[in-house]
Amino acid sequence: MFVAPLVGAALLITVAADSFHGTTGDTNGSMQQKAAATEPLVRSATQCIVRAVSANPHYRGRIDAKIGDLIVDSMPTCLTPVRAMIDAYDLNYGDGAGEAFFVGPYLDVLPKAVEAGADHAAP
Repeated sequence: MFVAPLVGAALLITVAADSFHGTTGDTNGSMQQKAAATEPLVRSATQCIVRAVSANPHYRGRIDAKIGDLIVDSMPTCLTPVRAMIDAYDLNYGDGAGEAFFVGPYLDVLPKAVEAGADHAAP
């Protein structure tokens, strides 16, 4: 499934974000609880972006499509689920963890996840 790389990235941030332990947010939960709280929001944000890219007439399954530009174009449509994902990371791992996850591990694997998901979503 196209979300698998993002779940892997979410688990990476779980370990990396332990340094945020003790900042604001509910950082006292177990790693499993934190992952369970954030993974559905990662999936929701990613699925929104996949749908938006798939619906973009500039994509249409073309391999040469500039996936990064299409992802950027999808952000206004997907702002609510992306913001929810970032906020959940801040809540569970501490202030700043959401932005760190978004601009780091999440965006690192998002293009491949979108390409895989868009290919599956294509008619």
